[in-house]
Amino acid sequence: MKDKEQRERKTAYVTAVHRGRYELEAEGEKFFGRLKAVEFFYGENEKDFPTVGDHVEVDFQKQGDSVITGILPRKSVFMRLNSTQGQPDQAAAANFDYVFIVMSLNQDFHIGKLERYLAAAWQSGGTPVVILSKADQCGHAEAYRSKAAQTAVGVEICCLSAKTGEGMQALEPFLKPDKVIVLLGSSGVGKSSLVNTLLGSEEMKTGGIREYDSQGRHTTTHRQLFELPEKILLPDGTEMAAGARIIDTPGMRMLKVSDVEEGLADAFGEVETLMLRCRFRNCTHGNEPGCAVRAAIEEGSLSQKKWKNYLSMKREEEYARQRAQIRAKRQSRKKGR
Repeated sequence: MKDKEQRERKTAYVTAVHRGRYELEAEGEKFFGRLKAVEFFYGENEKDFPTVGDHVEVDFQKQGDSVITGILPRKSVFMRLNSTQGQPDQAAAANFDYVFIVMSLNQDFHIGKLERYLAAAWQSGGTPVVILSKADQCGHAEAYRSKAAQTAVGVEICCLSAKTGEGMQALEPFLKPDKVIVLLGSSGVGKSSLVNTLLGSEEMKTGGIREYDSQGRHTTTHRQLFELPEKILLPDGTEMAAGARIIDTPGMRMLKVSDVEEGLADAFGEVETLMLRCRFRNCTHGNEPGCAVRAAIEEGSLSQKKWKNYLSMKREEEYARQRAQIRAKRQSRKKGR
């Protein structure tokens, strides 16, 4: 009996997340699973749920859904704030190598938004890559690339069109068979179109951006992982090698960041360096003499918008930390009962 139980305990890979149900893969077999309530809702693991890309422990069931009992350690994870008060932050994707930050070359392109995604990407443990999509609809793509490069220092920036194949070859170094990629970006920026082109089929439904306000329609409704073929035929007739796995996530109108202390240091390195140069350690960067931040803003080397975005993200990061502390105290009281 003990040997039988051992055979039924498996390590599985999460390939999709639906409401309360998970698509899993183990030893070449695909099946569904649900969470073990005592572990994830009432036990010590209550703080987190599995997400796409996770390796999980399961009690395998041949009939019906298997039972997920635990999550193995992650090498990377993208977290976003949970809008429900008192609930833990949500893991959007895990165990990826690259973060493709997708922005379309139209009104969606926004430096402040790019700064936020870069901070979250660096914090996640993955390597960010900026994808400027819909190049076929833009007559001055290089101007956008130049603006992005000033913010995403040292980050690869690819201008491309999933529709025509223009610039797609630049993605080849990131699409190797042993790599996992997560796509991040607002609704309607072309994430699903990019996935369809890479897969060579219309796997994902797509929706355009409304011309009058540039707001995209939500075209991805859940988190899902796709395996790319070894060879991809692009719309322009060229081929490129692939084989990576891609995690698509629902578009976000506004990214509310979780704990991004390290990510902020990477995305706003010059801002934090300036803060260290202020005359006083407790400088509020208001009217104090010798404030390096105010001096940089006045001379134009630091934009007021970037400074405000940094402060906004610091407030959100502090809010997330306070929420985590309150939740930890609640769990500690529960255990002490």
